Amino acid sequence: MRLQELTFEEWLEHAFGRAVRLQQAPWYFDPGHDWWDPAPAQAIAYLTRLFENPEPALEGFADRQIAQGLTYLVNTMASGDSGWFCSTEVPVKERIRSIEAIGPFFERLFKPRCTPHLSHLSEVDAGPLNGVCYMWWDVFPSLALATDPNLPTLHDCALRTMQRTVQLDSIACQESALHGLGHWQPKYQETVAAIIDDFCEAYPDTDPRLLAYAESARCGCVL
Repeated sequence: MRLQELTFEEWLEHAFGRAVRLQQAPWYFDPGHDWWDPAPAQAIAYLTRLFENPEPALEGFADRQIAQGLTYLVNTMASGDSGWFCSTEVPVKERIRSIEAIGPFFERLFKPRCTPHLSHLSEVDAGPLNGVCYMWWDVFPSLALATDPNLPTLHDCALRTMQRTVQLDSIACQESALHGLGHWQPKYQETVAAIIDDFCEAYPDTDPRLLAYAESARCGCVL
């Protein structure tokens, strides 16, 4: 069923309230499952509200449920490629606000809940949210199409958000930002290099494996 008229609370329950099936594919791959299909402006408004203030919104949901719900909402390999962020129907100031809100979302959700493990090394003891955190910018929906005159502004906003999260005192958040920067490096080489150089200077004593990953990201050598 196509769901369009959900309250914020109903939307949270729809996205995050599902059981996590460890031996089966997630519910959003079931044939004929319900899916959220709002107008782009509504989608951006709800996602921004979640990003800006995640603790009360996600209270009561387990980390595995949160990971599953975020994958459903913003992973382009699941249901997240709905064109909400790149829709020019949404005022650019609202799209910018939503992208900027990813910074506090990382600080307030991923930083305290992710475990200090490196996902690019597939460390087996990583927490349920680490994978979603690590893959965030790899699988995130398009922020702007080539014909969008606001593309440079939106991309600059995303890079500044990665710059903010790479400076968080959390190796999971730092690794996520480095992963994203590595993918953005081919088009923004100078900006990415400056952000990563600042990180390496600020955290010279961090895990040497993360510093090695930073050097790989600096030249765009990430998977």
